[in-house]
Amino acid sequence: MIEKFDLAIIGGGPAGLMAAGRASELGTKVVLLEKNNSLGIKLLMTGGGRCNFTNNSSIRNFTSSIGPNGSWLISGLNIFGPNDVIDFFQSRGVEVGLEDDNRVFPKSNKAHDILNALLAYVQEGGVKILIDSKVDRVVKKDNLISKIILSNGKEILADKFIFACGGKSYPNSGSSGEVFDWLKFLGHTIIDLKPALSQIFVKENVETIEGLSFSNIQILAKNENFKSSKSRGGLIFTKKGLSGPAVLNLSRELTGKNKNLEIVLDFFPDKNKEELKIEIKNILNNNKNFNIKNTLALLVTKRLSDFLLDKIAIDKNRKSASLSGSEVENVVNILKSTHFTFIKVGDFSEAMISCGGVSLKEVDNKTMASKIISNLYLAGETLDLDGPTGGYNLQIAWTTGYLAGSSCF
Repeated sequence: MIEKFDLAIIGGGPAGLMAAGRASELGTKVVLLEKNNSLGIKLLMTGGGRCNFTNNSSIRNFTSSIGPNGSWLISGLNIFGPNDVIDFFQSRGVEVGLEDDNRVFPKSNKAHDILNALLAYVQEGGVKILIDSKVDRVVKKDNLISKIILSNGKEILADKFIFACGGKSYPNSGSSGEVFDWLKFLGHTIIDLKPALSQIFVKENVETIEGLSFSNIQILAKNENFKSSKSRGGLIFTKKGLSGPAVLNLSRELTGKNKNLEIVLDFFPDKNKEELKIEIKNILNNNKNFNIKNTLALLVTKRLSDFLLDKIAIDKNRKSASLSGSEVENVVNILKSTHFTFIKVGDFSEAMISCGGVSLKEVDNKTMASKIISNLYLAGETLDLDGPTGGYNLQIAWTTGYLAGSSCF
């Protein structure tokens, strides 16, 4: 069976849904193909189900936060940036709230509200949605895609195509990476795919502090062959390592790096060593008859106190008054510089996003049109474009999806 459309979009995630809604709004006959049995699976996972759907910072700050490839997105953000995205969802009945670091969430804290607004958008335009529709093959003729063939044998013909299939992160959500095989076949250059925004595994045993979280730490990665990188924000200890926003953001730079890296935590980044020493001495003097583990717990919780005292070989049951000057220095140093040995960044199965993808040199940044295939457009995580946590990656999806959908009518 063969069906013909103006536009076929592969991928029912954020970028694909935005592209489908926008193209149909402009009068295009659209089919949206999704390999899963429902749309927006990965969207529902974002922000722990709360959905941090954009970051309401200035375009300059937004693009600098993304990194070296950020400038490529400036044109797109001027067309459909964070304020436009907020207006888009508010106009569709989603109440929004601004949180720390310009992160924007639905006030309900429910990702379903974002997804439902998108589903209504594509339904308004009459988009034909085909779920359980896995693409088996992309057929090329001359400099065009002539059709795509589904695994059930069905053929989809269209004048134009948008690939919004995601990267390789969370493969169970549908982002399993086969899009990059199609794109290589079509002649595109693929920048190596790496997992990012994932936990960092460390050599040391951290099971005793698993689940401890901190809202404001500084994390540093360094060794003699690697320019040190820093990140600051929330951290949580996992069974075998570290996670949380500060760790996830740093992980973008560490994937594939030398395993001799050291990870260094500063639990009090707003205090220098002298300031922290004065505070600790005051606490010790005011609690002379307390065990040191209980005194230090007044600063960092009991479990972390025990863990850190073990690292510097101080008996936890000694009285606070018994600590020597050098031992107080050791306590200060461990709080300002707790060292762990880097093993690796979590793989694609647990990474929130993947770095890499189609080279931006081969995509028009105003239309998302391929410079290789005349009737192909690209959006979302398929591109070599990614950002830190905080709503950046969903904004990339909205912007690139909107531009692609706008260019296909």
